[in-house]
Amino acid sequence: MRALIDTCIIIDALQNREPFAGDAQAIFLAAANKQFDGFLTANCMTDIYYLTHRKTHSDKDTRQILNKLLYLFDLLDTTAMDCRHALLSSMTDFEDAVMVESAVRCNLDCIVTRNIKDYEKALLPVYSPAVFLAHILPSDEDI
Repeated sequence: MRALIDTCIIIDALQNREPFAGDAQAIFLAAANKQFDGFLTANCMTDIYYLTHRKTHSDKDTRQILNKLLYLFDLLDTTAMDCRHALLSSMTDFEDAVMVESAVRCNLDCIVTRNIKDYEKALLPVYSPAVFLAHILPSDEDI
């Protein structure tokens, strides 16, 4: 499965934000174990840098964290056409619409976010972290 991971999931894992950290960290582990192909948008990297740097107060440490993310997740470029399509989208949140357009253009299977309600009009499946993990991880019955 090829999944676009929303910024909130990354920050939940990196900053150990409860009650969301467990599922977010499980997504990191599943990406590391190649149980799915994970993607981030290139423009979300600046948001992750900003939010992480506020906690670390260190450019060096924050860049090391971003390097580790790039080991786990591939990046999708955001194109001008993604932005144009997002402007015409029926989705009300422009940033989320841009993510959807990028994911659709790159033939991803889904988006993983905690913010499901903002993606109701998305052109591809959108899963909460728990539902996504249930899709990609073997259940006890499969073992």
